[in-house]
Amino acid sequence: MKTLFDKSSECEIHVTRGFDASRQRIWEMYTQAEHLKHWWGPEGWTLPVCELDFRLGGVWFYCMAGPDDMTSCGKATYLEIDPPRRLVYTDAFADADGRVLDSFPEAHITVEFSEDDGRTTVLSVVRYDTQEQRDQIVEMGAEAGIDQTLDRLEAYLESAG
Repeated sequence: MKTLFDKSSECEIHVTRGFDASRQRIWEMYTQAEHLKHWWGPEGWTLPVCELDFRLGGVWFYCMAGPDDMTSCGKATYLEIDPPRRLVYTDAFADADGRVLDSFPEAHITVEFSEDDGRTTVLSVVRYDTQEQRDQIVEMGAEAGIDQTLDRLEAYLESAG
């Protein structure tokens, strides 16, 4: 596993992953629908819905399609955009019409991009209101899903050149 997970904080998951690409290139991967649709989601999943209004207060609505006709949608709202250093947004599970599902906790996510000698480290801090909410998401397999998603980003970077 190339992704590092730290759950030492009660309500947070810290996710760290390095990529052999410039910070600007990784920023584009996270902020442009044309790239997100190629790598967002765990192994075996696709992103047939990827509607991105990338601006402060804008919304990213996405739906993943997985094995056995499984689907999972999300709705993210951008709270802070500081290119190419920092991205802050909320992310919630949603139905196929974009309505937020109250049965799952909303995450507050801060993503920081730092570059050293052409290699970019991405640190994502995923915060929930309570430890119980964080643990609910962890028990759903979030770590494996995140790791697989970032593996797909790495593969996409290699194939996209």
